[in-house]
Amino acid sequence: MRFGLSLPHYDFSLPHGEPVGFAGVAGWARRAEDLGFDSVWVSDHLFYSFGRYGADATPIGSLEPMTTLAGLASVTDRVRLGTLVLCAPFRHPALLAKSAATIDVVSGGRLDLGLGAGWLEDEFSAFGLPFGTVGERFSTLETTTRTLASMFDGHGRLSPPPVQAPIPLWVGGRGGPRLLRLAASRARGWNVVWRMSPDAYAAKVADVHAACETAGRDPSTFGLSVGLYGLNGDDEDQARSAFERGRAAFPGGAMAAERWESWRADTLSGSPEQILERIGAFEALGVHELVLSPWVLPFAIHEPDQVERFAERVIAPLRA
Repeated sequence: MRFGLSLPHYDFSLPHGEPVGFAGVAGWARRAEDLGFDSVWVSDHLFYSFGRYGADATPIGSLEPMTTLAGLASVTDRVRLGTLVLCAPFRHPALLAKSAATIDVVSGGRLDLGLGAGWLEDEFSAFGLPFGTVGERFSTLETTTRTLASMFDGHGRLSPPPVQAPIPLWVGGRGGPRLLRLAASRARGWNVVWRMSPDAYAAKVADVHAACETAGRDPSTFGLSVGLYGLNGDDEDQARSAFERGRAAFPGGAMAAERWESWRADTLSGSPEQILERIGAFEALGVHELVLSPWVLPFAIHEPDQVERFAERVIAPLRA
């Protein structure tokens, strides 16, 4: 099993609520590398908003992912650098291919490119981009994925070419039939975030196999990646206390009805022993990589010891 860390890159991401800057993101990328994580990941929003949680909808600052990854390529040596996930309608696919190839060169072949259809209408409107229907955005995702796969085929349109042949493409989403068909035919694999139980995922694995069969693909060549919220402690009581702190701080009171039992059921939370058991369940289903988001909000690190303890009590024993 490989382990990734979702990096803090929003104005809500850091422990004391200070505006995010490159130094904070880079510091956590380097720390993840030192702690033994295999990959680090950023998401793609022109800005974020807590309006969906019933809180203040004022736009929240975010770093742009491709330029952020280019910077991270120069300050890290080993970890893979990825997007979970790029919003396909934001960028012309040919220019995206060129940017990705350049980052792959700068990083020495460490880029993973995750793609999705996008969902936050406010950012589309604010930047003058057509939002369209879900079907229209998904069609754009299909076109972008197809174009990137074609341009990464090594036939010389990208010069200098990427180090990897091809750069791995990942399709992100809940795993409906159309999405899995796209992933099986064009991508390295499929990613889903941020809450998923092993039992729910097991049903999706059957859908993955069906999509691979339709595409004429060996399912063993199809990558499975899962991102999960995760709160840990030396024991379950400590982990539950971290959950209660996160629940109380959640914007708009949107977690008021959430309970520890429901949270633990579909996240990577609990004592180290409970987390290791959950990892084993996903590994048995064929998952190759788990990406940790160590707070109740995505791409946020509010309690640094969550990351440190996960590395020491979960990753290290598995590597011993």
